[in-house]
Amino acid sequence: MTAFNQSDDLRGAEFVDANLRGARFVRSDLSGTVMRGVDISGSDIDAPWLFDGGNALRVNGVNVVPFVEAELNRRFPGRAERRAGDPDGLRAAWAALERTWSATLDRVAAMPAGTVALSVDGEWSFAQTLRHLVMATDTWLRRAILEIEQPYHPIGQPNFEYEPDGNDMSVFSTAAPTYAEVLEVRAGRVAMVRDFLATVTPAELSAVRKNPWAPRQPETTLSCLHTILDEEWEHHRYAVRDLEAIEAGLDA
Repeated sequence: MTAFNQSDDLRGAEFVDANLRGARFVRSDLSGTVMRGVDISGSDIDAPWLFDGGNALRVNGVNVVPFVEAELNRRFPGRAERRAGDPDGLRAAWAALERTWSATLDRVAAMPAGTVALSVDGEWSFAQTLRHLVMATDTWLRRAILEIEQPYHPIGQPNFEYEPDGNDMSVFSTAAPTYAEVLEVRAGRVAMVRDFLATVTPAELSAVRKNPWAPRQPETTLSCLHTILDEEWEHHRYAVRDLEAIEAGLDA
C-alpha cells in the first residue's frame, strides 16, 4: 500500500478517476476538501473537532453536523452538558461523566481477561485510553489551571512524539503499568477534577490562563475545563466503539 506522511505535501492536489477504495487517513488535515460524484458508501469518518466553532460538513448539500451532534447526545446522556458555563452546571456535567465511565468500567470488568490490553485497528487499548486521560487532566487542570510546574504523572499516555513549548515528555514511563495501577491513578485524577469543581467560583472560571501547548494563546479556566470534558467524552466514544468491535469478535 502506498503511504504518505508529513513529508508529502498534497495540499491542492486533484484526484480524478482515482481509486481510493480502502484508503485510510490518520491525523490528516482534510479541511476544505471537495468531493464531487464520489462513491463514499461504507466510509467511516471520525472528526473530533467537527463541533468546534461553527464547522460544517456537507453531504449532498446538507450540513450534517447538527444531526451528528444530536445523535451523539442521544447516545451518550450527559454529553450535551459538556459546554456548561457556571459552577453548578459544570459539577452536574462532571457527575454525569463519572456515571458514564463507571458503567463502562463495569462493562470492561465483565469482559474476558486481557480485554483492556487489546487494540482495534491500531488504536489505543482501553488501558491506554485511561492513561491518556490522566495526561489530559494533568495538562489542562494541573498545568494550565493550577499552574503546577511539573504536572505529569509518569503513567500518562502522550499522543505525540515531540515536546511542544517546553513540555518535557521524558517524564512519561516507557514501561507498561498494570491495569490496577492505571485504575488507581485514573481514579485520583477524576477525584481532582471533582474536588476542583466542588469549590470553583464564577470569578475563578473567568480567570485567564495559558494554553499549555501554545503559551501565547490565552485561555480561561472555563475553556480549560471544557477541553477536559471534550477529551473525556471523545475518548469515551472511542473506547465504547472499540469495545463493541471486541465484543462482536467474541460473538462471531
